[in-house]
Amino acid sequence: MRRYGAGLILLVLGLSGTVGVGAIEKRRAVAAMAEAADSFLGSLSATQRAEATFAFDSDERERHHFIPPETFERNGTLYKDMNFEQKVLALDLLRSGLSLRGYEMAQKIMEVEGILGVLVEGEGRNFARDQEEYFVSVFGTPSTTGTWGWRWEGHHLSLHYTVVEGEATVSTPTFLGANPAYVPTGPRKGLRAMAEQEDTARELLASLDGDQRRVVIFDDVAPGNILTGADAIVEPFDPIGIRGADLSSSQRDGLMAIIESYIAVMAYEIAELRRAEIRADGLDDVTFAWAGGTERGEVAYYRVQGPSFLIEYDNTQEDPNHIHAAFRDFDGDLGRDVLREHLEQDH
Repeated sequence: MRRYGAGLILLVLGLSGTVGVGAIEKRRAVAAMAEAADSFLGSLSATQRAEATFAFDSDERERHHFIPPETFERNGTLYKDMNFEQKVLALDLLRSGLSLRGYEMAQKIMEVEGILGVLVEGEGRNFARDQEEYFVSVFGTPSTTGTWGWRWEGHHLSLHYTVVEGEATVSTPTFLGANPAYVPTGPRKGLRAMAEQEDTARELLASLDGDQRRVVIFDDVAPGNILTGADAIVEPFDPIGIRGADLSSSQRDGLMAIIESYIAVMAYEIAELRRAEIRADGLDDVTFAWAGGTERGEVAYYRVQGPSFLIEYDNTQEDPNHIHAAFRDFDGDLGRDVLREHLEQDH
């Protein structure tokens, strides 16, 4: 039976220094990411470095997905093939873009991927799952003043960071998932990699009165997946559900708690960029919508949409016990808005 990486990843986490996360959050995000990317690339062999690096304007930077490796071929340097030192430095790069809260979530998402590998092997399924099947890619030259980016991607975890002229952008698209969403058995029974993303939405739903629930629940049947999938560019849906303007003060806090469960995954400075845009737009025109069952254990989907962003979440597969979620920026995915602004200034 294959049991990959849980001990190794946790050991690497310990050796690379959890106490350093707070210090990283206090530094500018770009400086932390550039230093981590440089150290990681410097540890690679010539062959690995060729696998890991791409031109910033490469088409590869636009490719992304959260589906398994057998259905989406990925490029970059494979975490599983790295030596111990390289793995430490790869995780340092991952941590540079995340808060401690977000890094712990990423660790859990990868850990349940390994648990899924054990479960599906026991069921005799013909595909493997491996918590070390993640690829690291760097686009352009890491710098505190230049334009570059990096990506950490595999099944259920697809994170993208773009730096334009030394300034961090809102790092989207962000794809998060978990299967099993709730570990049903074994020594990690009860582990929920994405508990906050589910619980905050259920708390807001439970706070609504009858009239509000009739507005929020737009369909008794949940869609089978997030509707935007891995589209390169997403457009706003027609607004459905309840507007923030029609919620009480405590319910608006609940709506913000859902949004914050996605925002707070990112390193502090990057998260603040997201929060600033949401604060500028306000919550009045942010909508919350739900489809499917309302009890735990039932197939469910929700959507939070604001003027500039979209959150989608579904738990509709494996009985259901399989989450897909995404945070998208209508104008800024992969730094498009900032890149366009700089091009206009340059010309």
